[in-house]
Amino acid sequence: MAKVVCRKEIAPDTVLLEVESPRIANKRKPGQFVILKKDEKGERIPLTIAKSNAVEGTISVIFQVVGAGTRGLAEVAAGGEIQDVVGPLGKPTEIRKVGTVAAIGGGIGTAVAYPIAEAMKAAGNRVIGITGARSRELLILEDEFEAVCDELIVCTDDGTCGRKGFVTEALQEVIDRGEEVHEALAIGPVPMMRAVCQVTRAAGIPTVVSLNPIMVDGTGMCGGCRVEVGGATKFACVDGPEFDGHAVNWDVLISRQAAYKSYERRGDDCNLLKAGEEQA
Repeated sequence: MAKVVCRKEIAPDTVLLEVESPRIANKRKPGQFVILKKDEKGERIPLTIAKSNAVEGTISVIFQVVGAGTRGLAEVAAGGEIQDVVGPLGKPTEIRKVGTVAAIGGGIGTAVAYPIAEAMKAAGNRVIGITGARSRELLILEDEFEAVCDELIVCTDDGTCGRKGFVTEALQEVIDRGEEVHEALAIGPVPMMRAVCQVTRAAGIPTVVSLNPIMVDGTGMCGGCRVEVGGATKFACVDGPEFDGHAVNWDVLISRQAAYKSYERRGDDCNLLKAGEEQA
């Protein structure tokens, strides 16, 4: 059991949980994730570690309430407990000095982009952060993200904060002004990451994306998180979650992400597993 130290709603239907997990807090690296399970009947939910405090022995995760599993997790109050916290899982981000890095976070993806941008800055890079959401109220970690970036561009679809428009438009403006971007990192909704990769491919900028397909065990055994990268099958939990964005088969990923939406909304674990068996 892991104690919840802090529980905050940081945006509509977006929750931050700070959880006691000393071993994970000491070992985790940017880009890695954990799998949380509220109780015996709970769903296994993979979440990237947004922050950690090795001194206090805590990690923080941020998630949106989109189905029965996340709704149950969001109901755990400070002082409550989560049955299982497993991790750190996945390969960490390759942190190195490359020059100028564009760290792009869309929606909840900013929670993943933030610790990577922080590490890239600490490695001596110039970091240009770009964060976007549909509106001001849905922006997260804006102050934290700005604190670790040399420049932060905020975008909202409706123009209620920062510039009106998409993160891809802001990235294109950075490129057009003559900024030499040596590497880009894009994390957010699949259509956003795909669009970013279209921009960076045209500009010849190597791009890393963090994928979050359906995942069950986190060990590569179930095969649920398989993705196609460079024509080969990869498993996001053990081979990723980060991959070369220019090599991802986005059509296959989008198709697989949509396969179980109705089951996820209902939280019907038995039907979800049955559907997975039928489509395997």
